[in-house]
Amino acid sequence: MSGILYIIGTPIGNMEDITLRQLRMLEEVDFLCAEDTRVTLKLLNRYEIKKQLVSFHEHSSRSEAMKIIERLMNGESCGIVTDAGMPCISDPGEVLVNLCAENGIEVRAVPGPTAVATAAALSGLHINRFTFEGFLPVEKKERSRRLEQLKNETAVMIFYEAPHKLKNTLADMAENFGSERKLSLCREITKIHEETVRTTIGGAIEIYAQTDPKGEYVLVLEGKSSDEKEELTLEQAVEQVKKLIDMGEKPTEACKAVAKETGFRKGELYAALQ
Repeated sequence: MSGILYIIGTPIGNMEDITLRQLRMLEEVDFLCAEDTRVTLKLLNRYEIKKQLVSFHEHSSRSEAMKIIERLMNGESCGIVTDAGMPCISDPGEVLVNLCAENGIEVRAVPGPTAVATAAALSGLHINRFTFEGFLPVEKKERSRRLEQLKNETAVMIFYEAPHKLKNTLADMAENFGSERKLSLCREITKIHEETVRTTIGGAIEIYAQTDPKGEYVLVLEGKSSDEKEELTLEQAVEQVKKLIDMGEKPTEACKAVAKETGFRKGELYAALQ
């Protein structure tokens, strides 16, 4: 009979945020898979738990994953933990869960804190729905494509971001969502320097023009409201100009009218029309 894979949540910052069940399961499983064994070892040492640790991270191979699956199929129980919070969400552990499903191995959750839900609660935004976007792509073209896809998202959007990338991310968000969109920045959640800044994208840009970001961030961004106007491209605005001309309007007057409605300059509309 095969063993069981336990998805074990761990504190997202404050080590006191550990449950009795988590501690019991960390002791009872035959071995633990950890994203970073050094981080997990600190937690185990804090609670005087001795357990075999197997490294399993984003660069681990399929053969390494199958070794863990083989141990489970031979009857051993395994606990999988990440550096902080619930594993298997934007995390290497999802590979093991998928392999367990393919091989008929039971998986159980031992839930704990997660930065996503915690930041949502701290944000102060009205949240009926939210979408978890994780980390934005590093490559600029992919990053722009992802944000472009989210322009019309009406649900609250939650992102993770590292401090050295925060300023660029805020600039990209302003370009795609506008500077007035509400944004909550949750920093170092549950840690000594925990802070939640409730502002706008533009407000956040001003704040971090004066000070360097520090610590890990969760960004909670307001979704598009129903009364927000659809942002037009220059090509779409020019089409509106052409329609007015077809209706008998003079080109200069058509450009002036569309410029007033769309925010494009009269001159650039006229130039694009030629």
